[in-house]
Amino acid sequence: MDHVVYLDASAKELDLLLSGEKTMIIRGATGRKLPYGRVNPGDTLYFINNNAEGLVKASAKVRIVFNSDKLTEEASALLVERHQEKLQLTKKQYDRWAGKRYLVLIEVGGVEIIEPFQIDKSDYGNMDDWLFVEQIEKVRLVSQNATTTKTIPKKA
Repeated sequence: MDHVVYLDASAKELDLLLSGEKTMIIRGATGRKLPYGRVNPGDTLYFINNNAEGLVKASAKVRIVFNSDKLTEEASALLVERHQEKLQLTKKQYDRWAGKRYLVLIEVGGVEIIEPFQIDKSDYGNMDDWLFVEQIEKVRLVSQNATTTKTIPKKA
């Protein structure tokens, strides 16, 4: 299965994933919300920055997934702290995720830059930072430049 994952541009998450400094992604909420229970080892994640640029720029394979049971605020914070070396969270990100009742920790591998493309978000009315798309080809928009080729005759 394929997923489109919005990354924190101000925290330079994409750069950290590409450099290998960051190897884990976190999501959390007070309830079991996407991607809870919907991500599995072997799935492909497609990364897009949350800065309105609108381009998917990299991909990775899911290696390990941990969906927490209901956590206390303290247990949640401890879980985030225990994985901070892989998560590489900023203080702002830590404050966002630590304390959530349900956490999803996703370890990734094989992070690579791909040819950038835009996606069709029209089927996702409630925009979130995680889109379960099943197959990326269903949402990939083909660039006009990529489909239009123009041959320029050589001058004699």
